[in-house]
Formats: sequence, structure tokens, C-alpha cells
Amino acid sequence: MPQLFPKSSNFLARLSIVGGLAVAATLGALWYGLNRSGWMTSAYSDRPQPVQFSHKHHSGDDGIDCRYCHTNVEVGASAGLPPTQTCMNCHTQIWSDSPYLEPVRESWRTGKPIEWVKVHDLPDYAYFNHSIHINKGVGCSTCHGNIAEMPLVYQKAPLQMEWCLECHREPERFLRPKDKITSMEIDPEKGGWPQENSDWIKVPLAAHGEGHAAGGEHKAEGEEDKRETTLAVGKRLVKENKVQGENLMTSCSTCHR
Repeated sequence: MPQLFPKSSNFLARLSIVGGLAVAATLGALWYGLNRSGWMTSAYSDRPQPVQFSHKHHSGDDGIDCRYCHTNVEVGASAGLPPTQTCMNCHTQIWSDSPYLEPVRESWRTGKPIEWVKVHDLPDYAYFNHSIHINKGVGCSTCHGNIAEMPLVYQKAPLQMEWCLECHREPERFLRPKDKITSMEIDPEKGGWPQENSDWIKVPLAAHGEGHAAGGEHKAEGEEDKRETTLAVGKRLVKENKVQGENLMTSCSTCHR
């Protein structure tokens, strides 16, 4: 029987297989990147609000604590939005005639709440409770980024399940002392909560017996070492705050109820 295909067909067959695999790999990479892009996760996308409210001005410049406006964050599932009364506590005295604040004054006159636009909007199948995270030592900036530098608030984190599990698997990398919960000087992107460029924080070690001087730095003879690595602080806070183990923290029913 005569040969139906020329020998060059062998090369074309191999080329088609390699090409098919390359196309499949490229499409897979594109899907992987797209699924984690801001277009899909809404990360780094700001939300226009009915009032030109600047967190950078109020939190960063004026130093207003997060809990002054978000009063429910330590006790409830939702952090809560400030009522118009909270705004007017200041703005009956300052900027009281500003045209930018007319929506606030109208809300005050009519009693109709301001319709703020939600920035961090989890899907209905995901359960999240602010109070449990705050009381276990998770800081505001860990999830929301440095609000004190945002004139218009945007979603900093992707809010995907793998992002949540990163903390649930290793909470010691992210926990901070409760008096640092609302601190915006702590940058979670540097691996937890190191202060500025330092991997150390001054805390008493007498009760814990941990820690040593930072690399190359020596304490004076007889001086008590009162420094502890941020990771050591995190591990201690896991115990002190009674954070559950990884099995429960990564259980489906923890977040999907």
C-alpha cells in the first residue's frame, strides 16, 4: 500500500502537539492572571461617594481614630457607618457653609441617612465578623491598607479566599498588640506589622524569656534586653488571644455558614 502522507507530516504532527500545548499553557496563564487582576477582584478601584470625604485628611492629617466613626467595629460583625450626627459634631463649627458638605447638611435637616457606597463588599456566601478579628489582634491596615494615605478609599486587598487563608494558616505573621490595632504606621506588606524599617518592637520580655539583640547590636553589660521579634510577638499573641488552630481556622464552615 502506498504511503498516504509524506515524511514532512511527522514534523507537522509534532509541531501541532507542541503548539497546542503552548496555546493551552498561554490561555491558562492568562486566566490565572486575569482571575487575580484588579479587573476581577476590584482591588485598587475607588468608589465615588455622595460626599467628598477624605480619609487622608480626617485620619492622616487630623489623627481621628477609626473607631470614632466606625463605632461598631469592636463589638459587631459590621464596622458600622457614622450617622450624620457624627459628622455634624465638628461641622456645625468648622466648614459649616462649605458647598461640599451640603449633602451632609441636607441629611441633618431631613433625617435621611447619607447613602454611602460600600467599598469592601464580600459575596453573600462569605461570613466575616469585624469584632472577632479586631479582638484577636488583626489591625485595620492589614485588610484595608493605609487608610491615612487615601483621599478616596479604595479596596487594597483582593479579598479572595486564598488571601484570607494566608492569614488563617499563619496568624502569627499578622497579629499585633491591641493598642496598635488602628495604627496606620504598620505596613502589613512587610511581613506582619514591623515598625517602619525595623523588625523589632520594644516590649517587656521578663514574663516571656524570649528575644535577643538585633543583628550586630549589643546591649550594655547588665542591661535587660526588652526587645522581641515581631514574629515572636505574633506567636505570643496567638496564645494570649486564644486564636484557634489551623484545622478550625481553615475549615469551610468557619467562613461559609
